[in-house]
Amino acid sequence: MTDLLRIHKALADETRLRLTGILRRFELNVGELVAVLGMSQPRISRHLKILVEARLVDCRREGLWAFYRAAATGPGSRVLGTSAEFMDTPEFEVDASRAAAAVSERVQATRRFFDSVAGRWRDLSREVLGELDLPGEIARRVPEGAAVVDLGCGPGELLERLSERACLVIGVDNSPRMLELAGQRLNGKASQDGRAGISLRLGDLTHLPLREGEAQACVFSMVLHHLPDPVAALSEARRVLCPGGRLIIADFDRHENEAMRVHYGDARLGLDQRQLRAWLEEAGFLPGPVEPYPVNQGLVVLLAEAARP
Repeated sequence: MTDLLRIHKALADETRLRLTGILRRFELNVGELVAVLGMSQPRISRHLKILVEARLVDCRREGLWAFYRAAATGPGSRVLGTSAEFMDTPEFEVDASRAAAAVSERVQATRRFFDSVAGRWRDLSREVLGELDLPGEIARRVPEGAAVVDLGCGPGELLERLSERACLVIGVDNSPRMLELAGQRLNGKASQDGRAGISLRLGDLTHLPLREGEAQACVFSMVLHHLPDPVAALSEARRVLCPGGRLIIADFDRHENEAMRVHYGDARLGLDQRQLRAWLEEAGFLPGPVEPYPVNQGLVVLLAEAARP
């Protein structure tokens, strides 16, 4: 009874109802919620505190930032689930549209960042990775003769290594400048239809320009920590993998190095291994082994594998 009373007291406010309606669909930070609702930061923070204490909303802290989303488990989650049909109204849809625009702006900001640093991305990566031959470590995990997709391929260094093992390599990125550099790097090997063995495609990682079951292997190399919705991207990777296909993920282990946001455009300070496993299972994968590789700046790169059933 105590939980139910606390939950309904928390929901008995228009602003908090609007917040739960938004956070059912999106994970946002305080600044984004301020913009969506047009209210002051102290007011939004006060209401979020009440919702978190009532366990209606989860708070995920990333260094100095905090992101909020509707509770995934517990009584609060169940109450919001039963209330969902009452939130499909024009009032809630206006908030949802503004929230979608905030997430879209976050994605566009990331794209602008990568367009701006595309020409020096290789040097930036080496500052962090040091002597780790990450493309080589990934390539040796790809089945020989497979059709493989590099999701978030950047300027194409990994594509080059994958082409030594795969029968077809597809590079997907949402940065036109990155794809332009990848095409130059591959020196005419790339084509739009894959006949030369390598295909470059402009697209969003949550709406991939690939057919269902088109690939035998998919790679996310230092990409997931940039994405607002990793589960959506993982689910798309599962869609384009054939049954038995392999997923390979390279990413930072969880850390507290705030400078990575400024210098490398990171949205998340690495990935918690338990969270990564939960994401993989939610997206329909069977998680496999994870290997750690220490690199520069006190960071650790994780190489994880998973299979599509």
